[in-house]
Amino acid sequence: MKVGQAWKDASAKLAAGGIEDALMEGELLLRQTLKMERSEFYSGLSGELTTSELNRLKEFLTQRLTHKPSAYIRHVKEFYGLEFYVDERVLIPRPETELLVEKVLEMVHSRLTLRQAQGGEGLLIADIGTGSGAIAVALAVNLPRSRIFATDISGEALEVAEINCRKHGVADRVPLLSGDLLTPLPQPVDIIIANLPYVPDSELLNLAPEVRWYEPRLALSGGPDGLEYIRRLIDQGPAKLKPGGALLLEVGMGQAEVVAGMVHRYFLDVTVYSDLAGIPRVVGGEGITQMSLISGCLNLTF
Repeated sequence: MKVGQAWKDASAKLAAGGIEDALMEGELLLRQTLKMERSEFYSGLSGELTTSELNRLKEFLTQRLTHKPSAYIRHVKEFYGLEFYVDERVLIPRPETELLVEKVLEMVHSRLTLRQAQGGEGLLIADIGTGSGAIAVALAVNLPRSRIFATDISGEALEVAEINCRKHGVADRVPLLSGDLLTPLPQPVDIIIANLPYVPDSELLNLAPEVRWYEPRLALSGGPDGLEYIRRLIDQGPAKLKPGGALLLEVGMGQAEVVAGMVHRYFLDVTVYSDLAGIPRVVGGEGITQMSLISGCLNLTF
C-alpha cells in the first residue's frame, strides 16, 4: 500500500471512531510508523509501506481508537519549538502554556540586561509543578546563563523531566527537586512560574476521554474550585522571592480575575495576559509589598 493511501485510510478510520482532527492524527501516526519528519513524509507519499510497517500502523491506530493520546503513543510532544519525551506519568504540554514561557522570557531579558550591565550572573527561576520539564527546559535552552529549579510532588514526573533535561543538554542548570510546591527550594529566586492543576473536581468527568482516561489526575485536579494549589502557592510565594521578584501563573478559563485578586494581595503590579484564543491565561505579579513578606513567612512556617 502506498503511503498516501495509508494516510487516507488511517484518517478515515480515526474519523469514524470519533477522533478529532483525524487527518492530522493520521499523519502523526503514519510518520511515527515510518520514522519520518514532516517534509520527508510529504515528499514520500508515493512510497510503499512494508508489511511490518502496516502492522505497526495498525497497532498505533488500535491504540488511538481507544482515545489514547497520540503524544503518549509516539512518546513525543513539541513545545516551544522543542521535542519532549512524554508518557502517562506526566501531563501533555499544551500550546497555550507557551504563553507562560514567552512572558517569562520577556521579563527575564529586561532583568538580565540590567544584571549583565552590573556585572552579575544569570537569574534564578523556579518552575513549580514541572511535570515533563517542558517549561523549565524551554527556559534553560533560551536562557543559557540562568538556573532553573524544577520541582514536583510526583517522583514519576521528575523521572520524565530528567529524561528531557538530558535530551536537551540542560541537566546541569535545571536541578530537579522533589516536594510540595515551594518547600524544596533551597534559596529565594528571582521569578517563580507555575502551571499547576486548575481543573475543579466537579469538572473532571466532563473532560475529553483523552484527558480523563489517560492523563494523570494529580496533574489535573485543582480541588473543589480548581484553585487549591494556586492559592497556596500565591500565599507562600513572597517569602521565596528575592527583592524585586515576580510570580507568573497559568490559569484556567474564567479563573484569571479571581487569581489576579489573590495576587494583588501581595504584589503591587498585577497583569493578566491572554492566549491566542483571547482567553486570559497567565496572571503575573511584580513589586512585593512589605506586608506580604511577613505574611509569606507565616504561610511557609505554619
